[in-house]
Amino acid sequence: MKSFKRIGAWTAIAMIVASLTACGGMSPQGRDTAVGAGLGAAAGAAVGGNALSTLGGAAAGGVIGHEVGK
Repeated sequence: MKSFKRIGAWTAIAMIVASLTACGGMSPQGRDTAVGAGLGAAAGAAVGGNALSTLGGAAAGGVIGHEVGK
C-alpha cells in the first residue's frame, strides 16, 4: 500500500513540474506562485508521503510564492 502512495506522490510532483513549462507567458508574480506551489507540493510529498500533505504543501508554497512575487 505504501508503494501506491509513493507512486501517487511522485505522479503529482511530475504533473506539477510538467505544468510549470507553461510559465513562459506568465507574469512574474504568477510564475512565482506556480513555482512555489510546485516546490511546496514536492516538499509536502517528501515529508508526509500522502495526498493531504502534498496538497497542503502546494497550497502553502503557492501562497508564499505569491507573496514573494509582490
